[in-house]
Amino acid sequence: MARARSTVPRTRAADRFATDAWQRALARLVASAAGDDTAPALVGALDALVDHQGTCLLAFFADAAPQVLHHSLEPEGVRHYVDRYLAGPYLLDPLYQLARRPDKPGSCRFRDATPDRFQSSEYYRQYCERTHLRDEVDFLVDVAPGATAVLVVARLERRFSRSDVTNLQRIEPIVHAAMRNAWDAWRPDPEGDAQGIHRRLTDCFEHFGASVLTEREREITQLLLRGFSTKAIARELDIAPGTVMVHKRNLFAKLGISSQYELFSQFIDALSAKG
Repeated sequence: MARARSTVPRTRAADRFATDAWQRALARLVASAAGDDTAPALVGALDALVDHQGTCLLAFFADAAPQVLHHSLEPEGVRHYVDRYLAGPYLLDPLYQLARRPDKPGSCRFRDATPDRFQSSEYYRQYCERTHLRDEVDFLVDVAPGATAVLVVARLERRFSRSDVTNLQRIEPIVHAAMRNAWDAWRPDPEGDAQGIHRRLTDCFEHFGASVLTEREREITQLLLRGFSTKAIARELDIAPGTVMVHKRNLFAKLGISSQYELFSQFIDALSAKG
């Protein structure tokens, strides 16, 4: 997620609120109100508070594909991290799933919101591992009925320190207010193509393998694709782990596959056909 490095002098994380850089950035953010400069001003405030290598402000919808309100990525990063993501794999993203929940947190570390075997999933290998992200803090706020704004703050080289996370948590109300202002300034329109594409992709996800799999096997397939382990699937569906294993063997046989990689590849091929 390469972008220009911040020129703000390095300061101890706990002292960032006392710096002139933070005060100026906060003043710019306040002055931006709900104008077109709100999102860039928010990124500037984050620059003054924590070291990071990129941000992305997205809108997640209940019935439409996500849209990007603002980002601080290089063009190559947009192609790699945004365009491929919006083509359909967002359906497997734990952050997308979290944004749709009514009991979502106001902020979290991405790694704390993922299924137990997420890092062993093919989605992680194909779309997360290749980003080389070491850590990610996300802000989530509902901005309209059926719409949630999500701000991703990413780091490539090392994890956020405890002080970094604490500082980000302290400004959650400021970030949420700025995210709402950015939404009001842009008002993304999820009508038309965005809704049609989302319906096709969602239908593909929900009915993947429907011609050969039972309803229970499709439920397990969806959880496998999202990175749930056998035990986690058993807890989610309130069945025995051994039953999950039987269903898994059966669905693999019916799909003619022998690995999670092949399952993921078949699903991506199906998404591509629907996109």
